[in-house]
Amino acid sequence: MYILGDDINTDDIVPNSALTLRDTNEVAKHTLEFIDPQFVKNISKYNILIAGENFGTGSSREEAVNVFKDLGIKCVIARSFARIYFRNLINLGIPGIHLNWSPDYFSQDDKLEISLSEGVIFNITKDLKINFEKLPKFLTKILEEGGIINQLRKKLLN
Repeated sequence: MYILGDDINTDDIVPNSALTLRDTNEVAKHTLEFIDPQFVKNISKYNILIAGENFGTGSSREEAVNVFKDLGIKCVIARSFARIYFRNLINLGIPGIHLNWSPDYFSQDDKLEISLSEGVIFNITKDLKINFEKLPKFLTKILEEGGIINQLRKKLLN
């Protein structure tokens, strides 16, 4: 897992200069480059992001979620999310977990297991069980289907 700070907005996630690129893989190469220039280089060893307050504020651009999906992020845990960003995560199949976490819950490189159905994060490294409020069933269903587009495809094909 990788820990970010507070107030990470969509311009921080995907700089405006990267939005002119046509290839999504090229856009992803610029993820968080002004927060951590080594983020993309090092992200292959992480699949969970931990963030502070106000994660994903700013514009509602979907690219700010797509880049994390392209980079293999499986879950984002934050103290608070911008509402639209949170729904974009869910709609693209990435769980967003609201958790008022304490610094002693996580350290960079800790190994985590997450059960959305039970509302539990288990920090294997620290042998710590952390409960969180489970997502509503309709959001869990979207995640189970791999995102809103997959859910709609399945409904239309049945």
